[in-house]
Amino acid sequence: MRPPSSRGALGRSLLLGALAIAVVPSPRPVAAQQAVVQPATARGVVTYMDAIRASREVIAERMDETPIPGLSVAVFADGEVRWAEGFGFADLEQRVPVDVDTRFRIASISKALAAAGLGVLIQEGRLDLDAPVQTYVPSFPEKEWTLTTRQIASHTGGVRHYDGDEFASAVKYDDVLDALDIFDDSPLLFQPGSEYSYSTYGWNLVSAVMQGAAGQPFLAFMRERVLDPLDLDETIAEFTDSIIPGRARFYQNDDGLVVNAPHVDNSNKWAGGGYLSTARDMARYGASYLSNDILEPATVELLWTPVVPSDEDSRYGLGWNRAEVGGVDTAWHTGGAMGGTTVLIVQPDRGIAVAILTNVQGAGQTGTAHAIADLFAGAM
Repeated sequence: MRPPSSRGALGRSLLLGALAIAVVPSPRPVAAQQAVVQPATARGVVTYMDAIRASREVIAERMDETPIPGLSVAVFADGEVRWAEGFGFADLEQRVPVDVDTRFRIASISKALAAAGLGVLIQEGRLDLDAPVQTYVPSFPEKEWTLTTRQIASHTGGVRHYDGDEFASAVKYDDVLDALDIFDDSPLLFQPGSEYSYSTYGWNLVSAVMQGAAGQPFLAFMRERVLDPLDLDETIAEFTDSIIPGRARFYQNDDGLVVNAPHVDNSNKWAGGGYLSTARDMARYGASYLSNDILEPATVELLWTPVVPSDEDSRYGLGWNRAEVGGVDTAWHTGGAMGGTTVLIVQPDRGIAVAILTNVQGAGQTGTAHAIADLFAGAM
């Protein structure tokens, strides 16, 4: 029988059971761990600290509203990561706290990450967005209509999304081409370019296109041309059979109870949702779009500009959403994985990037990220 949820006085009271862990919300999250604070100037010490204190209150409220075992946040502002901090537990059973080095499943932020590799290939003239995908992936079956990389990267190609229990796949795939077998014989949902329909499998195909254009395995290309140049040492593809330092345990919210998430193997979707990272690395990745570290301004604009099909006003570009949010120009991606909910936002006019990663499903933090960005904007 499941124990009821109730509020505690301070911290989170955890009821451990053989099959489930009940998280009892409270007015404060579990004590923050290993905070990293970088003041901008002598004047900025107070203002940034005020923003951090207020941001902790926002996080406390969110963790009180929704059972969240562990959460990590990082804010890039005024040229560097100003704040990174962990809250709660990376592992509930072993009582391992989240710290700034905890790696979470970044889920569909993997699409925004892979977009940088796509941009590199485009600006080097090695990938034509409007060529048929078979130019780079000859083994992919011809469909009723021509299908291009621009269409699949913007979710306007008609490639289907998960079907049945595919989201919980535990099958290990050795290569991105092998993972195409999941959906390559499925018909397109509509004529490419005519509608918008979100598809993680579309980004599986994007990774295969990138692999063909690069002439090397997708993961190796991403490491060599994106992760290493940006010093994203904490960002890695998740291999379930590997020992990965700092990897969080993953959970689900089941009617107010936090339970262990089922075992999955995300090798079926590296570019769609297969990476692990820290909030600190993801904030720095988002900020790389502001400094043009590996992407030229025109390439950034290409990736961020929404592709608008004829019958729907989509905000999605190539691996990124882009729109005004609360009157602020914002590029972003959210993610939902088996055992994770994530968000990365970049506000180019403010020079701010905010990343929030959690180790539980169904704990959307997009509003939290925007609230924190507003607080830091007020401190700059």
